[in-house]
Amino acid sequence: MIVRPLLLSLCLGICATLPALADGEIQKLITPADKARLDKYDETRKAALAEAKAGSPADVKQLDALLAKPLVSFSDKDLTGSWKCRTIKAGGLSPLVIYGWFKCKVTDDGSGWRLEKVSGSQRTKGRFFDDGEKRAIYLGSAYVNSDPAKPYGSGPQSDQVGYAFRSGASEWRIEFPAPYYESKLDIVEFKR
Repeated sequence: MIVRPLLLSLCLGICATLPALADGEIQKLITPADKARLDKYDETRKAALAEAKAGSPADVKQLDALLAKPLVSFSDKDLTGSWKCRTIKAGGLSPLVIYGWFKCKVTDDGSGWRLEKVSGSQRTKGRFFDDGEKRAIYLGSAYVNSDPAKPYGSGPQSDQVGYAFRSGASEWRIEFPAPYYESKLDIVEFKR
């Protein structure tokens, strides 16, 4: 009977020296280009926000207020339902652009939250994946007006990747590093 504890101890010792491999669904779905965008998230975000400081003072104040909010956990909140949402474009063609509010909805199909922007000309449709207590990863597809959304993985012109952060009971955001069009960082802000 001493053999079992010895084998267990040996197995645990070997397993501890092996690299930890994440085998979640997102690793099977995310494209190499989107993985690279997330790998450079901090660098891209820093550059975009530095450029955004040259925007109008009123817009810079709104952006600073949004980003100053402390992050809270996703675990105790259900995001399903209707939301108002707006896009903020930082860096790139213009220093800072803040669009008006549109309509978005979040549903849960049993495998997790799904997002769809249902008004405005620039839309998104996709789903979320856990990435810790205070962050989720969004994989989605950008599309225009009433054109059908392409499936995620269809190519760089439509594929979207971003980190989602919650900052209160009725507010959260997704930050998209290096989107294909116009800016260095897109932020979609959600409120109820």
